[in-house]
Amino acid sequence: MTILLVRHARAGRRDRWRGDDRLRPLSKAGKAQAQALPDLLRGIGGDQSRLVSSPWVRCIETLAPLAAVLGLAVDTNDVLGEGMGDKAVEALPRWMDGPSAVMCTHGDVVERLLAELADRGIDLGRRPVAPKGSVWVLTGSKGTVRSARYLPPPA
Repeated sequence: MTILLVRHARAGRRDRWRGDDRLRPLSKAGKAQAQALPDLLRGIGGDQSRLVSSPWVRCIETLAPLAAVLGLAVDTNDVLGEGMGDKAVEALPRWMDGPSAVMCTHGDVVERLLAELADRGIDLGRRPVAPKGSVWVLTGSKGTVRSARYLPPPA
């Protein structure tokens, strides 16, 4: 069982966005990162037949090119939304007991999940701060993460 945990690609600046932050789209650089995601994930293992995203526009847009390549829809899950780190930690055992998936979320959620994994003794290596567009490959079984591997964001 594998979860490919993606932090959304670069978005426009929060302080320059007027309106609901959930609607803030990817920037030009973020769109390029999203376009590179299918190549980044090609050949790393794991089943990429299920795509799940935070309902925030920038997360959905991050997975859109992968969805197009795979011919899949992007499902949304509120637990992947910004500020939902504790709920994501609660959901992680269910995710690790279900079908493999690519999941796109926010930096605070990724950081909270990584902190939990580190507390459980999972070796994260030299732990980066999960830059935008980066991916964590979480593998395990029976509701438990057994290993985590970091993939830097596409250039």
